[in-house]
Amino acid sequence: MDQWSQMNTQSNGEFSRIMGGNFSRKQRQLDEAEKLFQAALLEAKEGFGLRDPHVASALNNLAEFYRLKKEYEKAELLYLEAIEILEESFQSDDIRVGTALHSLGICYHLQRKFAEAQTCYERALKIEGRVMGVGHPEYASTLYLLAKVLSLQGKRRDAESLTEESIRILEEAGLGESPTCIQRMTYLSMELIKSKRLGEAETWQRKILHTLELSKGWDSLHTAHAAELLSLTLQALEKLKESEELFERCLAARKKVLPEGHFLVAVSLVYLARLTLHKFASDLKNIDSDVAKHYFARAKQHSNDSIRITEGILNSSSKDQNKLDSTSATDRDKIAATAILLQALEVVGLIDIAAKHVLGKGDPNYRSIDDAVNKCISLYRKPGTRRLVTKVVKQDYMRCLRLLINIIEDHLLMQQTMELQELLGEAQLIIEELGEES
Repeated sequence: MDQWSQMNTQSNGEFSRIMGGNFSRKQRQLDEAEKLFQAALLEAKEGFGLRDPHVASALNNLAEFYRLKKEYEKAELLYLEAIEILEESFQSDDIRVGTALHSLGICYHLQRKFAEAQTCYERALKIEGRVMGVGHPEYASTLYLLAKVLSLQGKRRDAESLTEESIRILEEAGLGESPTCIQRMTYLSMELIKSKRLGEAETWQRKILHTLELSKGWDSLHTAHAAELLSLTLQALEKLKESEELFERCLAARKKVLPEGHFLVAVSLVYLARLTLHKFASDLKNIDSDVAKHYFARAKQHSNDSIRITEGILNSSSKDQNKLDSTSATDRDKIAATAILLQALEVVGLIDIAAKHVLGKGDPNYRSIDDAVNKCISLYRKPGTRRLVTKVVKQDYMRCLRLLINIIEDHLLMQQTMELQELLGEAQLIIEELGEES
Protein backbone atom coordinates (compact mmCIF):
# COMPACT_ATOMS: atom_id res chain seq x y z
CA MET A 1 0.00 0.00 0.00
CA ASP A 2 1.42 3.40 -1.00
CA GLN A 3 1.86 6.20 1.51
CA TRP A 4 -1.11 8.20 0.21
CA SER A 5 -3.53 5.26 0.53
CA GLN A 6 -2.12 4.30 3.93
CA MET A 7 -2.65 7.81 5.29
CA ASN A 8 -6.25 7.78 4.01
CA THR A 9 -6.93 4.37 5.57
CA GLN A 10 -5.65 5.55 8.95
CA SER A 11 -7.66 8.75 8.80
CA ASN A 12 -10.84 6.86 7.83
CA GLY A 13 -10.45 4.72 10.93
CA GLU A 14 -10.21 7.89 12.97
CA PHE A 15 -13.37 9.26 11.30
CA SER A 16 -15.27 6.09 12.18
CA ARG A 17 -14.11 6.27 15.79
CA ILE A 18 -15.15 9.90 16.17
CA MET A 19 -18.44 9.74 14.25
CA GLY A 20 -19.58 6.44 15.72
CA GLY A 21 -19.09 7.17 19.40
CA ASN A 22 -21.33 8.56 22.12
CA PHE A 23 -23.23 11.59 20.78
CA SER A 24 -22.22 14.12 23.45
CA ARG A 25 -18.63 12.95 23.37
CA LYS A 26 -18.64 13.09 19.58
CA GLN A 27 -19.87 16.68 19.67
CA ARG A 28 -17.04 17.64 21.97
CA GLN A 29 -14.49 16.02 19.69
CA LEU A 30 -15.62 17.49 16.38
CA ASP A 31 -14.15 20.96 16.80
CA GLU A 32 -10.85 19.54 17.99
CA ALA A 33 -10.76 17.05 15.10
CA GLU A 34 -11.45 19.78 12.54
CA LYS A 35 -8.57 21.84 13.90
CA LEU A 36 -6.25 18.83 13.70
CA PHE A 37 -7.13 18.11 10.06
CA GLN A 38 -6.74 21.78 9.15
CA ALA A 39 -3.40 21.90 10.93
CA ALA A 40 -2.26 18.77 9.04
CA LEU A 41 -3.19 20.45 5.75
CA LEU A 42 -1.27 23.60 6.65
CA GLU A 43 1.74 21.56 7.74
CA ALA A 44 1.71 19.60 4.46
CA LYS A 45 1.60 22.81 2.43
CA GLU A 46 4.45 24.38 4.39
CA GLY A 47 6.57 21.22 4.40
CA PHE A 48 6.06 19.90 0.86
CA GLY A 49 4.71 22.79 -1.19
CA LEU A 50 1.21 23.68 -2.34
CA ARG A 51 0.97 21.10 -5.18
CA ASP A 52 2.52 18.05 -3.51
CA PRO A 53 0.68 14.69 -3.17
CA HIS A 54 0.99 14.99 0.62
CA VAL A 55 -1.19 18.09 0.35
CA ALA A 56 -3.71 16.11 -1.73
CA SER A 57 -3.82 13.48 1.02
CA ALA A 58 -4.44 16.12 3.68
CA LEU A 59 -7.13 17.74 1.51
CA ASN A 60 -8.82 14.38 1.06
CA ASN A 61 -8.75 13.71 4.81
CA LEU A 62 -10.34 17.08 5.60
CA ALA A 63 -12.91 16.49 2.83
CA GLU A 64 -13.83 13.10 4.37
CA PHE A 65 -14.28 14.82 7.72
CA TYR A 66 -16.68 17.38 6.23
CA ARG A 67 -18.54 14.70 4.29
CA LEU A 68 -19.18 12.74 7.48
CA LYS A 69 -20.37 15.98 9.09
CA LYS A 70 -22.72 16.38 6.08
CA GLU A 71 -21.05 19.65 5.10
CA TYR A 72 -21.01 18.48 1.51
CA GLU A 73 -20.18 21.74 -0.26
CA LYS A 74 -17.00 22.18 1.77
CA ALA A 75 -16.06 18.55 1.13
CA GLU A 76 -16.70 18.85 -2.61
CA LEU A 77 -14.29 21.79 -3.05
CA LEU A 78 -11.55 19.96 -1.13
CA TYR A 79 -11.99 16.74 -3.14
CA LEU A 80 -11.76 18.70 -6.40
CA GLU A 81 -8.55 20.40 -5.30
CA ALA A 82 -7.06 17.06 -4.21
CA ILE A 83 -7.92 15.48 -7.59
CA GLU A 84 -6.35 18.39 -9.46
CA ILE A 85 -3.08 17.98 -7.54
CA LEU A 86 -3.05 14.21 -8.01
CA GLU A 87 -3.64 14.49 -11.76
CA GLU A 88 -0.72 16.93 -12.00
CA SER A 89 1.53 14.61 -9.98
CA PHE A 90 0.56 11.16 -11.30
CA GLN A 91 -1.52 11.70 -14.50
CA SER A 92 -5.27 11.33 -14.80
CA ASP A 93 -5.38 7.50 -15.00
CA ASP A 94 -3.48 6.84 -11.76
CA ILE A 95 -5.21 4.71 -9.12
CA ARG A 96 -4.87 7.51 -6.56
CA VAL A 97 -6.94 9.69 -8.86
CA GLY A 98 -9.47 6.86 -9.14
CA THR A 99 -9.75 6.58 -5.37
CA ALA A 100 -10.31 10.32 -5.03
CA LEU A 101 -12.93 10.27 -7.81
CA HIS A 102 -14.73 7.45 -6.00
CA SER A 103 -14.88 9.62 -2.85
CA LEU A 104 -16.04 12.69 -4.77
CA GLY A 105 -18.72 10.54 -6.42
CA ILE A 106 -20.05 9.59 -2.99
CA CYS A 107 -20.11 13.28 -2.01
CA TYR A 108 -22.13 14.17 -5.12
CA HIS A 109 -24.36 11.13 -4.54
CA LEU A 110 -25.21 12.31 -1.02
CA GLN A 111 -26.04 15.76 -2.38
CA ARG A 112 -28.37 14.14 -4.93
CA LYS A 113 -26.22 15.47 -7.77
CA PHE A 114 -26.69 12.20 -9.59
CA ALA A 115 -25.31 13.15 -13.01
CA GLU A 116 -22.07 14.42 -11.44
CA ALA A 117 -21.84 11.30 -9.25
CA GLN A 118 -22.32 9.10 -12.32
CA THR A 119 -19.44 10.84 -14.13
CA CYS A 120 -17.11 10.36 -11.15
CA TYR A 121 -18.01 6.69 -10.71
CA GLU A 122 -17.57 5.97 -14.43
CA ARG A 123 -14.14 7.62 -14.46
CA ALA A 124 -13.15 5.74 -11.28
CA LEU A 125 -14.30 2.45 -12.85
CA LYS A 126 -12.07 2.87 -15.89
CA ILE A 127 -9.05 3.48 -13.68
CA GLU A 128 -9.85 0.66 -11.23
CA GLY A 129 -10.53 -1.80 -14.04
CA ARG A 130 -7.20 -1.04 -15.70
CA VAL A 131 -5.10 -1.07 -12.51
CA MET A 132 -6.83 -3.62 -10.24
CA GLY A 133 -8.79 -5.63 -12.79
CA VAL A 134 -12.53 -5.99 -13.38
CA GLY A 135 -12.71 -8.89 -10.93
CA HIS A 136 -11.53 -6.86 -7.93
CA PRO A 137 -14.00 -6.22 -5.04
CA GLU A 138 -13.18 -2.48 -5.13
CA TYR A 139 -14.21 -2.41 -8.78
CA ALA A 140 -17.44 -4.18 -7.78
CA SER A 141 -18.03 -1.57 -5.08
CA THR A 142 -17.87 1.29 -7.57
CA LEU A 143 -20.12 -0.68 -9.97
CA TYR A 144 -22.72 -0.96 -7.20
CA LEU A 145 -22.60 2.76 -6.41
CA LEU A 146 -22.95 3.57 -10.10
CA ALA A 147 -25.96 1.23 -10.27
CA LYS A 148 -27.62 3.11 -7.42
CA VAL A 149 -27.24 6.54 -9.03
CA LEU A 150 -28.51 5.15 -12.34
CA SER A 151 -31.58 3.79 -10.58
CA LEU A 152 -32.20 7.17 -8.95
CA GLN A 153 -32.15 8.68 -12.43
CA GLY A 154 -34.79 6.20 -13.63
CA LYS A 155 -32.33 3.95 -15.53
CA ARG A 156 -33.41 0.81 -13.72
CA ARG A 157 -32.52 -1.82 -16.30
CA ASP A 158 -28.95 -0.56 -16.49
CA ALA A 159 -28.83 -0.38 -12.69
CA GLU A 160 -30.05 -3.97 -12.32
CA SER A 161 -27.45 -5.22 -14.81
CA LEU A 162 -24.58 -3.45 -12.99
CA THR A 163 -25.79 -4.70 -9.60
CA GLU A 164 -25.86 -8.28 -10.88
CA GLU A 165 -22.33 -7.86 -12.22
CA SER A 166 -21.20 -6.49 -8.85
CA ILE A 167 -22.70 -9.53 -7.10
CA ARG A 168 -21.09 -11.94 -9.58
CA ILE A 169 -17.65 -10.42 -8.92
CA LEU A 170 -18.04 -10.87 -5.16
CA GLU A 171 -19.22 -14.46 -5.57
CA GLU A 172 -16.28 -15.34 -7.82
CA ALA A 173 -13.96 -13.76 -5.23
CA GLY A 174 -15.37 -16.10 -2.57
CA LEU A 175 -17.44 -13.36 -0.92
CA GLY A 176 -20.90 -14.66 -1.80
CA GLU A 177 -21.86 -15.12 1.87
CA SER A 178 -20.48 -11.77 3.01
CA PRO A 179 -22.81 -9.09 4.45
CA THR A 180 -21.81 -6.86 1.52
CA CYS A 181 -22.99 -9.40 -1.05
CA ILE A 182 -26.22 -10.10 0.87
CA GLN A 183 -26.88 -6.36 1.00
CA ARG A 184 -26.47 -6.04 -2.76
CA MET A 185 -28.70 -9.02 -3.49
CA THR A 186 -31.36 -7.53 -1.20
CA TYR A 187 -31.08 -4.18 -2.97
CA LEU A 188 -31.44 -5.88 -6.34
CA SER A 189 -34.55 -7.78 -5.20
CA MET A 190 -36.15 -4.51 -4.02
CA GLU A 191 -35.35 -2.85 -7.34
CA LEU A 192 -37.03 -5.74 -9.15
CA ILE A 193 -40.11 -5.33 -6.94
CA LYS A 194 -40.24 -1.63 -7.87
CA SER A 195 -40.21 -2.74 -11.51
CA LYS A 196 -43.06 -5.18 -10.71
CA ARG A 197 -40.90 -8.17 -11.63
CA LEU A 198 -41.93 -10.17 -8.59
CA GLY A 199 -40.91 -13.55 -9.97
CA GLU A 200 -37.31 -12.43 -10.44
CA ALA A 201 -37.33 -10.78 -7.02
CA GLU A 202 -38.56 -14.06 -5.50
CA THR A 203 -35.61 -15.93 -7.06
CA TRP A 204 -33.07 -13.56 -5.53
CA GLN A 205 -34.80 -13.54 -2.15
CA ARG A 206 -34.80 -17.34 -2.06
CA LYS A 207 -31.09 -17.28 -2.79
CA ILE A 208 -30.52 -14.79 0.05
CA LEU A 209 -32.54 -16.86 2.52
CA HIS A 210 -30.80 -20.10 1.50
CA THR A 211 -27.38 -18.46 1.93
CA LEU A 212 -28.26 -17.11 5.39
CA GLU A 213 -29.82 -20.40 6.50
CA LEU A 214 -26.54 -22.16 5.72
CA SER A 215 -24.21 -19.49 7.11
CA LYS A 216 -26.14 -18.20 10.14
CA GLY A 217 -29.01 -20.58 10.83
CA TRP A 218 -32.45 -19.58 12.02
CA ASP A 219 -31.28 -18.15 15.35
CA SER A 220 -30.34 -15.00 13.46
CA LEU A 221 -32.17 -11.73 12.93
CA HIS A 222 -30.62 -11.50 9.46
CA THR A 223 -32.20 -14.81 8.48
CA ALA A 224 -35.55 -13.76 9.97
CA HIS A 225 -35.47 -10.49 8.03
CA ALA A 226 -34.70 -12.31 4.77
CA ALA A 227 -37.59 -14.68 5.46
CA GLU A 228 -39.90 -11.74 6.06
CA LEU A 229 -38.98 -10.06 2.76
CA LEU A 230 -39.54 -13.31 0.87
CA SER A 231 -42.85 -13.83 2.69
CA LEU A 232 -44.13 -10.44 1.57
CA THR A 233 -43.18 -11.18 -2.04
CA LEU A 234 -44.83 -14.61 -1.89
CA GLN A 235 -47.97 -13.00 -0.48
CA ALA A 236 -48.05 -10.57 -3.41
CA LEU A 237 -47.70 -13.58 -5.73
CA GLU A 238 -50.65 -15.29 -3.94
CA LYS A 239 -48.41 -18.08 -2.62
CA LEU A 240 -50.14 -17.73 0.73
CA LYS A 241 -49.41 -21.10 2.36
CA GLU A 242 -45.64 -20.81 1.98
CA SER A 243 -45.80 -17.12 2.92
CA GLU A 244 -47.56 -17.99 6.18
CA GLU A 245 -45.05 -20.73 7.00
CA LEU A 246 -42.16 -18.29 6.58
CA PHE A 247 -43.89 -15.58 8.63
CA GLU A 248 -44.41 -18.12 11.43
CA ARG A 249 -40.72 -19.12 11.34
CA CYS A 250 -39.71 -15.47 11.33
CA LEU A 251 -41.91 -14.78 14.36
CA ALA A 252 -40.53 -17.82 16.21
CA ALA A 253 -36.94 -16.76 15.47
CA ARG A 254 -37.51 -13.21 16.68
CA LYS A 255 -39.25 -14.37 19.84
CA LYS A 256 -36.28 -16.63 20.55
CA VAL A 257 -33.61 -13.98 19.96
CA LEU A 258 -35.37 -10.78 21.09
CA PRO A 259 -37.28 -9.68 24.19
CA GLU A 260 -41.01 -10.40 23.95
CA GLY A 261 -41.77 -6.67 23.83
CA HIS A 262 -39.45 -5.80 20.93
CA PHE A 263 -40.98 -3.89 18.02
CA LEU A 264 -39.73 -6.48 15.50
CA VAL A 265 -41.94 -9.07 17.20
CA ALA A 266 -44.84 -6.66 16.69
CA VAL A 267 -43.90 -6.36 13.01
CA SER A 268 -44.15 -10.13 12.53
CA LEU A 269 -47.49 -10.22 14.34
CA VAL A 270 -49.11 -7.50 12.25
CA TYR A 271 -47.85 -9.11 9.03
CA LEU A 272 -49.38 -12.41 10.12
CA ALA A 273 -52.66 -10.65 10.94
CA ARG A 274 -52.77 -9.10 7.46
CA LEU A 275 -51.92 -12.43 5.82
CA THR A 276 -54.70 -14.15 7.75
CA LEU A 277 -57.23 -11.66 6.36
CA HIS A 278 -55.70 -12.10 2.90
CA LYS A 279 -56.19 -15.88 3.13
CA PHE A 280 -59.79 -15.35 4.28
CA ALA A 281 -60.55 -13.02 1.36
CA SER A 282 -58.89 -15.29 -1.22
CA ASP A 283 -61.09 -18.26 -0.26
CA LEU A 284 -64.26 -16.41 0.67
CA LYS A 285 -66.59 -18.57 -1.44
CA ASN A 286 -65.57 -21.76 0.38
CA ILE A 287 -65.62 -20.43 3.96
CA ASP A 288 -68.53 -21.04 6.36
CA SER A 289 -69.18 -19.02 9.52
CA ASP A 290 -67.17 -21.34 11.79
CA VAL A 291 -64.10 -21.16 9.59
CA ALA A 292 -64.57 -17.40 9.25
CA LYS A 293 -64.64 -17.06 13.04
CA HIS A 294 -61.36 -18.98 13.20
CA TYR A 295 -59.75 -16.58 10.71
CA PHE A 296 -61.08 -13.51 12.52
CA ALA A 297 -60.04 -14.76 15.95
CA ARG A 298 -56.53 -15.50 14.68
CA ALA A 299 -56.16 -12.13 12.95
CA LYS A 300 -57.58 -10.33 15.97
CA GLN A 301 -55.19 -12.08 18.35
CA HIS A 302 -52.17 -11.19 16.24
CA SER A 303 -53.22 -7.56 15.82
CA ASN A 304 -54.07 -7.18 19.52
CA ASP A 305 -50.69 -8.62 20.52
CA SER A 306 -48.99 -6.21 18.14
CA ILE A 307 -50.95 -3.29 19.62
CA ARG A 308 -50.04 -4.38 23.16
CA ILE A 309 -46.32 -4.50 22.33
CA THR A 310 -46.22 -1.19 20.47
CA GLU A 311 -48.24 0.62 23.12
CA GLY A 312 -45.86 -0.76 25.72
CA ILE A 313 -42.91 0.75 23.84
CA LEU A 314 -44.63 4.12 23.40
CA ASN A 315 -45.80 4.29 27.01
CA SER A 316 -42.65 2.99 28.69
CA SER A 317 -40.35 5.24 30.64
CA SER A 318 -36.60 4.89 30.22
CA LYS A 319 -36.55 2.98 33.50
CA ASP A 320 -39.24 0.55 32.33
CA GLN A 321 -37.52 0.07 28.99
CA ASN A 322 -34.24 -0.70 30.75
CA LYS A 323 -35.97 -3.54 32.53
CA LEU A 324 -37.36 -4.78 29.24
CA ASP A 325 -34.29 -5.00 27.04
CA SER A 326 -31.46 -3.07 28.70
CA THR A 327 -31.84 -0.07 26.35
CA SER A 328 -33.98 3.04 26.59
CA ALA A 329 -36.81 3.53 24.11
CA THR A 330 -35.10 5.72 21.55
CA ASP A 331 -36.87 7.90 19.02
CA ARG A 332 -36.08 5.27 16.41
CA ASP A 333 -37.83 2.60 18.51
CA LYS A 334 -40.84 4.85 19.03
CA ILE A 335 -41.07 5.81 15.36
CA ALA A 336 -41.06 2.13 14.42
CA ALA A 337 -43.58 1.30 17.14
CA THR A 338 -45.88 4.12 16.00
CA ALA A 339 -45.85 2.94 12.39
CA ILE A 340 -46.55 -0.67 13.42
CA LEU A 341 -49.33 0.38 15.80
CA LEU A 342 -51.04 2.26 12.98
CA GLN A 343 -50.84 -0.82 10.75
CA ALA A 344 -52.33 -2.97 13.53
CA LEU A 345 -55.20 -0.50 13.99
CA GLU A 346 -55.89 -0.69 10.25
CA VAL A 347 -56.14 -4.48 10.56
CA VAL A 348 -58.62 -4.08 13.43
CA GLY A 349 -60.84 -2.00 11.17
CA LEU A 350 -60.61 -4.52 8.34
CA ILE A 351 -61.47 -7.39 10.73
CA ASP A 352 -64.55 -5.50 11.93
CA ILE A 353 -65.98 -4.90 8.48
CA ALA A 354 -65.17 -8.42 7.24
CA ALA A 355 -66.88 -9.91 10.31
CA LYS A 356 -69.92 -7.70 9.78
CA HIS A 357 -70.35 -8.94 6.22
CA VAL A 358 -69.83 -12.61 6.99
CA LEU A 359 -71.17 -13.06 10.52
CA GLY A 360 -73.83 -10.35 10.53
CA LYS A 361 -74.23 -7.30 12.70
CA GLY A 362 -75.32 -9.26 15.74
CA ASP A 363 -71.93 -10.74 16.65
CA PRO A 364 -70.53 -8.72 19.60
CA ASN A 365 -66.97 -10.06 19.33
CA TYR A 366 -65.90 -7.79 16.48
CA ARG A 367 -67.05 -4.33 17.54
CA SER A 368 -63.69 -2.71 18.14
CA ILE A 369 -63.37 -0.22 15.27
CA ASP A 370 -64.47 2.66 17.50
CA ASP A 371 -61.74 1.62 19.94
CA ALA A 372 -59.24 1.67 17.06
CA VAL A 373 -60.27 5.23 16.12
CA ASN A 374 -60.02 6.25 19.77
CA LYS A 375 -56.52 4.79 20.06
CA CYS A 376 -55.45 6.57 16.88
CA ILE A 377 -56.70 9.91 18.20
CA SER A 378 -55.19 9.34 21.65
CA LEU A 379 -51.84 8.62 20.01
CA TYR A 380 -51.92 12.04 18.39
CA ARG A 381 -52.86 13.78 21.65
CA LYS A 382 -49.66 12.66 23.40
CA PRO A 383 -46.98 15.35 22.93
CA GLY A 384 -44.13 12.86 22.59
CA THR A 385 -45.73 10.64 19.96
CA ARG A 386 -47.41 13.59 18.26
CA ARG A 387 -43.95 15.01 17.59
CA LEU A 388 -42.97 11.72 15.94
CA VAL A 389 -46.22 11.58 13.98
CA THR A 390 -45.86 15.06 12.52
CA LYS A 391 -42.16 14.58 11.84
CA VAL A 392 -41.86 11.08 10.40
CA VAL A 393 -45.01 8.95 10.12
CA LYS A 394 -47.49 11.62 9.02
CA GLN A 395 -48.60 9.78 5.88
CA ASP A 396 -49.03 6.49 7.80
CA TYR A 397 -51.19 8.27 10.35
CA MET A 398 -53.39 9.98 7.76
CA ARG A 399 -53.84 6.73 5.83
CA CYS A 400 -54.87 4.84 8.96
CA LEU A 401 -57.40 7.47 10.04
CA ARG A 402 -58.87 7.73 6.54
CA LEU A 403 -59.27 3.96 6.31
CA LEU A 404 -61.05 3.75 9.67
CA ILE A 405 -63.28 6.72 8.85
CA ASN A 406 -64.21 5.26 5.46
CA ILE A 407 -65.07 1.88 6.98
CA ILE A 408 -67.35 3.49 9.53
CA GLU A 409 -69.03 5.85 7.07
CA ASP A 410 -69.50 3.21 4.36
CA HIS A 411 -70.61 0.28 6.49
CA LEU A 412 -71.68 1.43 9.95
CA LEU A 413 -73.75 4.51 9.07
CA MET A 414 -76.89 3.30 10.85
CA GLN A 415 -75.00 2.11 13.92
CA GLN A 416 -73.12 5.31 14.76
CA THR A 417 -73.51 6.48 18.34
CA MET A 418 -73.11 10.11 19.37
CA GLU A 419 -69.72 9.23 20.85
CA LEU A 420 -68.59 7.63 17.60
CA GLN A 421 -69.75 10.65 15.60
CA GLU A 422 -67.69 12.90 17.86
CA LEU A 423 -64.65 10.67 17.33
CA LEU A 424 -65.13 10.86 13.57
CA GLY A 425 -65.31 14.64 13.72
CA GLU A 426 -62.11 14.84 15.75
CA ALA A 427 -60.36 12.40 13.41
CA GLN A 428 -61.32 14.51 10.40
CA LEU A 429 -59.95 17.65 12.08
CA ILE A 430 -56.62 15.89 12.70
CA ILE A 431 -56.42 14.83 9.04
CA GLU A 432 -57.04 18.43 7.95
CA GLU A 433 -54.41 19.68 10.40
CA LEU A 434 -51.80 17.22 9.15
CA GLY A 435 -52.71 18.04 5.57
CA GLU A 436 -52.07 21.73 6.18
CA GLU A 437 -48.68 20.90 7.71
CA SER A 438 -47.79 18.90 4.60
